[in-house]
Amino acid sequence: MNTTLPWLEPARVNALLSALDTRILVLDGAMGTMIQGHALTESDYRGERFAGGYDRERAHAHGPQCTHDLKGDNDLLSLTHPEIIASIHMAYLEAGADLIETNTFNANRISQADYHLEHLARELNVASAHIARACCDAVSARTPDKPRFVVGVLGPTGRTASISPDVNDPGFRNIDFDGLRTIYREAADGLIEGGADILMIETIFDTLNAKAALYAIEETFDARGGRLPIIISGTITDASGRTLSGQTAEAFHNSLTHVRPLAIGLNCALGADELRPHVETLARIADCHVSAHPNAGLPNAFGEYEQTPEEMAAILKEFAESGLLNIVGGCCGTTPEHIRAIAASVQGASPRTLSTTNSVSDAA
Repeated sequence: MNTTLPWLEPARVNALLSALDTRILVLDGAMGTMIQGHALTESDYRGERFAGGYDRERAHAHGPQCTHDLKGDNDLLSLTHPEIIASIHMAYLEAGADLIETNTFNANRISQADYHLEHLARELNVASAHIARACCDAVSARTPDKPRFVVGVLGPTGRTASISPDVNDPGFRNIDFDGLRTIYREAADGLIEGGADILMIETIFDTLNAKAALYAIEETFDARGGRLPIIISGTITDASGRTLSGQTAEAFHNSLTHVRPLAIGLNCALGADELRPHVETLARIADCHVSAHPNAGLPNAFGEYEQTPEEMAAILKEFAESGLLNIVGGCCGTTPEHIRAIAASVQGASPRTLSTTNSVSDAA
């Protein structure tokens, strides 16, 4: 990481670092869970912009054709129904979240290809960051002693650079490092333009994908002549205690710590109980901050998450009391009620003490 580059937003970065020194910061919860609660239809996802089977805002005559289904493309709602996304952000902010994730988990050309909307990738990132920025600024203005921060999310994509999707051809790859690097650079640049304070590569199941994202981020920082803090969040996929590409939490950390992130942590796949030993490993070895945003327990036979806010908060309170956390939040199945309970459970708890001076805070 080129630490000679200045911060792009020094005042906000300094406020963030100051907050991390004094308390455990609370990340928001699931976006998808909240969107599902709106029971949106195909027409809702299309909004006015994509009604009639084409993109009205890219129209010369009738613009690019969009006759395929768009239902399920949650990132698209940042363009077609930004008020829904803003209302979800505000619900999490009112519940006590310090950090708000942009609605960009699938806002990249690979994931948007499922909807034939690759051309919207950059626009989705810019728009989503704008929405989160406006919400954070509005709440920060009411409580200037407790600023809120925008976390620009870079999701894992649905492809892996390390593993073949064809069991009959182990050497085959449907994506390579440069392909990932290109799509991540477009997304990262859009998030920065939209006003992100932090970039977070999350739900990492393949460390090679994450390295491509980090390389792209560095290219973006170099081009802009400044940088933002980075959070890296992996996912332990099952009881083996490893990522999909085969790394333990310690190996995952050792593969990526050279970029000197603001924080490294884990999210998704597991509930807090199952995630605890792996978070403990990171807390023991990391010389940066440690984050955790687990699911609301494990899904039942219907794919539903049943852990109550009180149950989840009690588990994460123990994380905090054991000195494991600097940032805590929720992933799949969590709601503002979960975040409110988690925020209350860690209030007053001391943040994890860094074993050495965090390199991020020492940089220009």
